[in-house]
Amino acid sequence: MTVELKVSYTLRQLVFYFLKLGYAGFGGPVALVGYMHRDLVENRKWISEEEYKEGLALAQLAPGPLAAQLSMYLGYVHYRFIGATLVSLAFVMPSFLMVVAIGIAYKMFGGLPWMRAVFYGVGAAVIGIIAMSSYKLTTKSIGKFRFESIRKNWLLWLFFLIAIAVTIVTRSEQILLFVGAGVLYMIIRAPPKWIARNSSGLFLFAGIGFWQFETSTLVKIALFFTKAGAFVFGSGLAIIPFLHSSVVNEFHWLNEKQFLDAVAVAMITPGPVVITVGFIGYLIAGFPGACVAALATFLPCYLITLVTAPYFKKIAKNLSIKAFVDGITAAVIGALVGAVVIIGIRSIIDIPTALIAIASVLALIFLKKIKEPYIIILSAIIGLTLKLLV
Repeated sequence: MTVELKVSYTLRQLVFYFLKLGYAGFGGPVALVGYMHRDLVENRKWISEEEYKEGLALAQLAPGPLAAQLSMYLGYVHYRFIGATLVSLAFVMPSFLMVVAIGIAYKMFGGLPWMRAVFYGVGAAVIGIIAMSSYKLTTKSIGKFRFESIRKNWLLWLFFLIAIAVTIVTRSEQILLFVGAGVLYMIIRAPPKWIARNSSGLFLFAGIGFWQFETSTLVKIALFFTKAGAFVFGSGLAIIPFLHSSVVNEFHWLNEKQFLDAVAVAMITPGPVVITVGFIGYLIAGFPGACVAALATFLPCYLITLVTAPYFKKIAKNLSIKAFVDGITAAVIGALVGAVVIIGIRSIIDIPTALIAIASVLALIFLKKIKEPYIIILSAIIGLTLKLLV
């Protein structure tokens, strides 16, 4: 059966929808996933409920940023390889160009007092936002902080707590810990059959760093961000502990303040939160660094989507795979909480920044309709005002 007979929309319409979502979709991965369901399933009826749920399940089970991976799958549903490719480019490109533009301004004006004042307030707000997001991720992926949940999922909570402690002590992400948690949980909860059988248990922009890079650095960027993209499960915020430990502590590409500013840039731009890698890549190695970092981060989930989509109905029912991902997710979220503690200790430097961080958390708890970009903008204004008064 031809594509024209199966669908009520054109590839061009789908691409333009994701282009618009890419430049106007604020609110982070959970909000973006909700927009896709509202627009494509409920309103336009381009995608069936079953197709959407399959895509969401794949995005949760496989590594890769949640919203970006779901968009790729929805592009694949009716238009296969070309659909997944064009949709992913349309969704990611607007926010990528925005963070590169902000990176250019950051390098040009980063030393000016007004920009430092803006990020003074923004950095504190980001701590509050990440803390709140990590809490939501914990309750959604592992369980609520109740006795029954802890009793039922005690092993996941153990992985979670161990990952927090290890991240705080070592100040780095431990990939072997994540994989080990996944394998152990899989063996305990849903061992594969084979285990059960064998065991009883450019010059124009030269002045602003646009084309300043070293080939060896680009190679390191490519290898590191590919690794990071391959181990991000669920929310794009889960990539933060990976980025922080290596970008700041291991490679010393950015300092603590620059890293926090990079997270802030992701919060104030539309599209996937993971696009912060483009900003980080630009600060490290100009425009080539931004391109390599973004491509390396999104390539793993793009390839996984294309490879697994045709067989996903069977994969999604595999209990061993689900248990493996559950174990990894618990450890990754624990590492995220640990990273929040580390960054918070270094970034909350005085009473005003502490108050801004606390106010951000309270706003997200009690003001349900408020979006993260508004908190960031308000914090920037507060930071600028405080610095001018001082």
